[in-house]
Amino acid sequence: MRVCTIGFTRKNAEDFFGRLQKAGVKRVVDVRLNNVSQLSGFSKRDDLKYFLRSILGIDYVHAPLLAPTQDILDEFKKNKGEWKVYEDKFLRLIQHRQIEKHIAKEMIEDACLLCSEDKPHFCHRRLVAEYLNEKWGHLTVEHL
Repeated sequence: MRVCTIGFTRKNAEDFFGRLQKAGVKRVVDVRLNNVSQLSGFSKRDDLKYFLRSILGIDYVHAPLLAPTQDILDEFKKNKGEWKVYEDKFLRLIQHRQIEKHIAKEMIEDACLLCSEDKPHFCHRRLVAEYLNEKWGHLTVEHL
């Protein structure tokens, strides 16, 4: 089973949608807690859903179960917390939520996990993909 990840920061619309198209994803799974911000003009929930369907003919799903809580996010972003602390708290959260039992494999297969971070190194979308691979096995992760 394959899953991709992508962040929209530092990408214009052509680059963003081009990467999704080239990868052949079937749906974008939005793992952001706040998906209506104005960080990027094309990434706001309703606009993104429209663009994905109109440009690429693919689905959009918001999966807040795969997002951090506001307090975990604030501690890292607003208070400039340490990545290791964020990572540990987020991994405990998704273990507690047992995401592997509540997220359908069919939703993840050939999908792309979306968040805002440009690179996956310090982003929870990578942690989600790695966690699901650990629980389900046989998950190939491609960072776009």
